[in-house]
Amino acid sequence: MKSDNLVADIPSRLKTQSRAAESPSLAADIQRVTYKTTKVNGLDIFHREAGPKNAPTLLLLHGFPATRRLWSRVAPLLVDAGFRVLIPDLVGYGASDAPPGMRVDMASQARWMLELLDTLGLAHVAVVAHDVGSAAAQLMVASAPQRVSGLAVLDGVYADEWAMDAIASIQAWNPLDAHRLFPVLARRLDRGGVLREMLATYQGERGGLQLIRAARDLDPQQTAHIGESLRTIGIPALVLWGERDQFLSIDAVGRPLAKLLGAGLIQLPGGHFTPLDCPIQVAAALHDFLARLPL
Repeated sequence: MKSDNLVADIPSRLKTQSRAAESPSLAADIQRVTYKTTKVNGLDIFHREAGPKNAPTLLLLHGFPATRRLWSRVAPLLVDAGFRVLIPDLVGYGASDAPPGMRVDMASQARWMLELLDTLGLAHVAVVAHDVGSAAAQLMVASAPQRVSGLAVLDGVYADEWAMDAIASIQAWNPLDAHRLFPVLARRLDRGGVLREMLATYQGERGGLQLIRAARDLDPQQTAHIGESLRTIGIPALVLWGERDQFLSIDAVGRPLAKLLGAGLIQLPGGHFTPLDCPIQVAAALHDFLARLPL
């Protein structure tokens, strides 16, 4: 399914915020935004929250090499449509530091996200996840299906298809040259200022070391054999894919994932980073899906 008709169906409240969605600096100030650090079993998880306290809560998960800023254009639209959003930096990413020697793999992220929900007193949420963040999301569903009311995957992973070849150079990067990594990554990925702004937290030695560590801890085997469990659970799901995604193929990854989840598959007019490339279409598709869930 193409996204051509989605924009026409955007609720009027989403349309009124469309200009703000095009400007991350404006989007950051919309709708009761707060930034917090929450202690979870000795870890400090930095997260952004926005929206009414009594609204249905969405957990928005980024992937690699992203941060919570991936959702800077989509979150205000979802809040304005009546949702509350919880947007963490995964542990070891962005402003959520990880202690030395601790693995920051996606199985651990899934466990930490469930513990974050416990700490915040959230019995269940809908999870919206991008890239390898969708591995953590799938693992959350497999281990605690009662905590996830719905799952939306954007340009995510399927089984052991994690596009690891795209990050091989980061895994092999010499930590002594960590300060040189950001400029190379920014040139490779950047098609405009918004993506560079998201990546800016990884400038310098500290940021480079974060990326190297996170890349080395990614393990596609963690989702290689959970397909049957996901199929049996049968959680309501949606799959969104950028029609120009150069890292994860819609045919090799998107379609098999949608089939596994029994989910609708919508192609969007963007590349891999759809929340930044086409936020209005992403928000419209999510709103249509989430409005049907018993949140």
